[in-house]
Amino acid sequence: MDAADCAGTGPTMQVVSAFGPFGDDDPFAGMAAMFNQLLGAFGGGGGMGWEHAKQFAGALANEGESEPNVDPLERIRIEQLARVAELHITRATGLSVPTGGHGVSVLPVNRTQWAAATLDAYRPLFEQLTDSLGAVMREQIADVDPDELAELGESLGGGDPSAFLSGLNQMLGPVMLSMMAGSTVGHLGQRAFGSYELPIPRPAEEPVLIVVSNLDRFGADWSLSSEDIRLWICLHELAHRAVIGVPHVRARISDLLARHATGFTADPEAMTDRLGDIDLSDPEGVEALQQLLSDPDVVLGAIRSPAQLELLPHLDAVVTVVEGYIDHVLDQVTAQLLPSAGQMTEALRRRRVETDQASRFVERLFGLELTQDKLDRGTAFIDGVVGRAGEDALAALWASPEGLPTPPEVDAPGLWLARTAGESQDLPELPPDTGEIPDFPDLDS
Repeated sequence: MDAADCAGTGPTMQVVSAFGPFGDDDPFAGMAAMFNQLLGAFGGGGGMGWEHAKQFAGALANEGESEPNVDPLERIRIEQLARVAELHITRATGLSVPTGGHGVSVLPVNRTQWAAATLDAYRPLFEQLTDSLGAVMREQIADVDPDELAELGESLGGGDPSAFLSGLNQMLGPVMLSMMAGSTVGHLGQRAFGSYELPIPRPAEEPVLIVVSNLDRFGADWSLSSEDIRLWICLHELAHRAVIGVPHVRARISDLLARHATGFTADPEAMTDRLGDIDLSDPEGVEALQQLLSDPDVVLGAIRSPAQLELLPHLDAVVTVVEGYIDHVLDQVTAQLLPSAGQMTEALRRRRVETDQASRFVERLFGLELTQDKLDRGTAFIDGVVGRAGEDALAALWASPEGLPTPPEVDAPGLWLARTAGESQDLPELPPDTGEIPDFPDLDS
């Protein structure tokens, strides 16, 4: 199945259409064979259709168009800017940029390449989501009323609908993983600038990725300097790698994301409302079910659990403070480096506010919802700390797990300062200063 097959209505629907779910005499004739075909198309369960998810994600990310590889000269250009960015971020934050022992690597890629790498980085999280959501769906299937099941069979010519439900149960895992992972990452890839489009930890040994086509399209829309916006994205990405790479920050975010991913539970009434109009006796009904499973907003509206709602304030607390801190650092550094800093900051923050609905769905699926109100909350916390105690007080955030603020403290930075006063604020020792940090590389030399 090539990229063109993955565009449009989606590969799952094409597979159903190609094999024809219903026989001439028995509406469930050949049902087992159909599900075997589907499972084969999605990786047979064991491999969970990961390569199919990559094809799907790539086709969505590149919007069905062929993409050239990035010009090797672009890589040289980005590497020069990344060296400057790393020095400034290290100086401004007091943090080193995790590298996995191989040195900082910033790699320009196209949207398809970004989608494939991001799927691999997010794979543990997607597998947790699939296990959790799949269990909910299987519970719903198991709870189908026997009388309703018999009535369904009669309405479809007297066949045994249990075969259909059994096949559906078996299919859920690989189909959900492929559709959910492929569609969410594919949508993100259409607009992502770099690895940290979402503040989700990524392997330190993985290069920091920059999607130059998306960056250039945005720069052209806002009449931004090509060099300026490239330096800005290097600063942005390496700042995220440095802050999220702090061991206790990484552990905290990873733990909260995993707990959210595994915390879905069924709300039978809500799910019944969602499924009530779907007629599984009709091929269009099967297609509607598949669309339902690939729509995070529909799924989340039915099955987000009380436990998830309880942990969301804690996830919001750490993420909003991380984003507020990084914005603070970028404002300081870009004011020194970029003549267009004010215009660029306005454009980039407007982009964040105007995030499309599909991207909001992805955020909510992971338990992240980076609305302007929440980001302003993080900014207010950082400003409150600096206003009361100066820049140096921010170091306590990254010194120990206890330095991360609680949800109430995000709204009351004075309380956080009172609690962290006197605690050890020792940070990992940085390499010795090697001299003056360059303002901007001479790319023409």
